[in-house]
Amino acid sequence: MKLFYDLHIHSCLSPCGSDEMTPNNIVNMAYLKGLNIISVTDHNTGKNCDVISRLGKKNGILVIPGMEIQTKEEVHILCYFPHLDALNAFEVELDQYRIQIPNRPEKFGNQWIMDEDDIKVEDYPLALILSVNIGLDQLNVLVEKYGGVIVPAHVNKSSNSMLSNLGFIPETLDLKYVEVFMSAPVPKSILDSYDILKNSDAHSLGQISEPENSMELKEKTINAVIDFLKRRGTL
Repeated sequence: MKLFYDLHIHSCLSPCGSDEMTPNNIVNMAYLKGLNIISVTDHNTGKNCDVISRLGKKNGILVIPGMEIQTKEEVHILCYFPHLDALNAFEVELDQYRIQIPNRPEKFGNQWIMDEDDIKVEDYPLALILSVNIGLDQLNVLVEKYGGVIVPAHVNKSSNSMLSNLGFIPETLDLKYVEVFMSAPVPKSILDSYDILKNSDAHSLGQISEPENSMELKEKTINAVIDFLKRRGTL
């Protein structure tokens, strides 16, 4: 079946995300736009994923548990997991690599953990804008430990990408998919070597993708999406 997706959305938990990016607003906008699958990939945490997954289920939208990690190389990596328990266990293990610096909302932005009624239940205390002290290879192993898959974010972007920070994509990661930033040129070597995800990287509601990017799946399940990203398919 052909399913429309946006697998890179930031909620109001990400310091760079607009305060309007509450769980209900995200899910309702995705529903209005006709998306079938979304993933909210906040920076270095997944603490709004449970609420958004429940809201998505009520609206017929499949929500992939996810997170966007900034590694110690300052490269952004999208991490997707087969279920919420795996995401939560991954985050517990990730805590040991966090830099223990408090967030400064007036400088970096709010970091709001929300409930199903879009009421703030907590301000996440540590600065999520900072890198986590974990390298690319180590992150890949840790994500695989919990049955997940990594996808390098906006590989052709001029900042926080593999190509800008490293100059290459490590073969040791055995990647099948990479995400591209559509407003910048995509090297032919990338197009020839990898399958491509096209996401919004939305930080505000209007940026969430229109139903333009799709994947062909046999069933509308999280496992089907994870399996799809672990092999070279067709988008």
